[in-house]
Amino acid sequence: MLKTKTSSATDLESVDYLKERYKEYKAMLLGLLADADSSTQSTALTLAMRLVKQETSQDVRHAEQAWKTGVFADLIKSLIVHKACGTAREEFVEKFVEEYDDVRFYTFYTISNFLSRTDVADKPRADATGNALNLLSSIEGIPDSQDQLEDWYGETSDQPKHQLLSLTQHKKRAQEAWLAVLRSELSKDQRKNVLAIMSSRVTPWFSQVELLMDFLTDSYNFGGATSLLALSGLFYLMQEKNLDYPQFFQKLYSLLDDDVLHSKHRSRFFRLLDTFMSSTHLPAALVASFIKRLSRLSLLAPPGAIVVVLPWIYNMLKKHPTCTFMIHREIRDPAARKRLEEEGMSDPFNMLEEDPIGTRAIDSCLWEIETLQGHYHPNVATLAKIISEQFTKRNYNLEDFLDNSYAGLIDAELGKELKKAPVVEFEIPKRIFTTEEGRLDRLGSLLSNAIGGS
Repeated sequence: MLKTKTSSATDLESVDYLKERYKEYKAMLLGLLADADSSTQSTALTLAMRLVKQETSQDVRHAEQAWKTGVFADLIKSLIVHKACGTAREEFVEKFVEEYDDVRFYTFYTISNFLSRTDVADKPRADATGNALNLLSSIEGIPDSQDQLEDWYGETSDQPKHQLLSLTQHKKRAQEAWLAVLRSELSKDQRKNVLAIMSSRVTPWFSQVELLMDFLTDSYNFGGATSLLALSGLFYLMQEKNLDYPQFFQKLYSLLDDDVLHSKHRSRFFRLLDTFMSSTHLPAALVASFIKRLSRLSLLAPPGAIVVVLPWIYNMLKKHPTCTFMIHREIRDPAARKRLEEEGMSDPFNMLEEDPIGTRAIDSCLWEIETLQGHYHPNVATLAKIISEQFTKRNYNLEDFLDNSYAGLIDAELGKELKKAPVVEFEIPKRIFTTEEGRLDRLGSLLSNAIGGS
């Protein structure tokens, strides 16, 4: 199928004919990748990769060209353009991308090349972005050194400076592929999926992690669970790469809304929050705002969340003694004390203030914690009482409380062995709807009216 200078006219016609038939065969195979039958997809993928094997087993120069413009490039485009190729994508990653370094390298190259084009229609681009994200997210094998680059599907050069033998080049191609995906229009769920695997499958490929700054900053400003997931990556850039984010704590404070204690990412958020608030040099007014806001949110939170908030507040009060004035304030002026007893007081804390420095939480008190001391769940009530007692414990290990759930707390209570049977006193009534004389009682009358009214 190669034209040479010595080829006759008949040979040249044969080559053109064979190339046309080969082109038709490739198109048919790639079309079968979108077939609904998984076995058909698997067979088409296997046959297509056999063609890739033949094309890339030539000399190094022709092999490299085959990777970029041959059947392999068309295969990758088909896998990421068609939604129905789910089975083929999974098999491709498992059998080829994870096994062969050159397949992974040129997969990255083709994805970045395709998504960076401006002539792709909006609908195919949206599908390609989602499918490319699924494909990239499935890649687990990330090489740590150049010595691990040794498994090849096609022909490769033995020259040390060849790009396939360079770990830097592999990471560069992966970085370009991920950036091409992140710069595309991602849906809310796709953005959250990326953030969830950011530390495990995205950042290890990046030699310049600061390139993720725009994506993480936009995600942090997105709000809700998306902001919670963006926290760890953004904090890493601030801590390791000196990212300037002057309103970080103000934005962090805004994440403390009605949903944060009900979120499935609650444990992850509190781990990060504990890290962010660990410095003893934070302003007392700022720390007090976080303590007060979480105390207020705890009033409507599930027990599994409250048992995390209470030890966290204890640790914060131990770390920032200036905030302990919020536990108890003694009114020394007799006139002011009498007026307080007669008229009560309004809480100076402004829940609607967005700036944690200006909430006046430091002038307030933690009456919410005392309210929780009467909580219906015994674990919550017991933990809430530690704020009223002497702070003899150095601090609490937050990890002991993070994975609690409402179901877990209930199961723990039901699984306890009773040392003494509870005393229950009640009288079983002989009649429910009638009196001893046979007339309808109050409940019976209500039932009769309800039945008559309906």
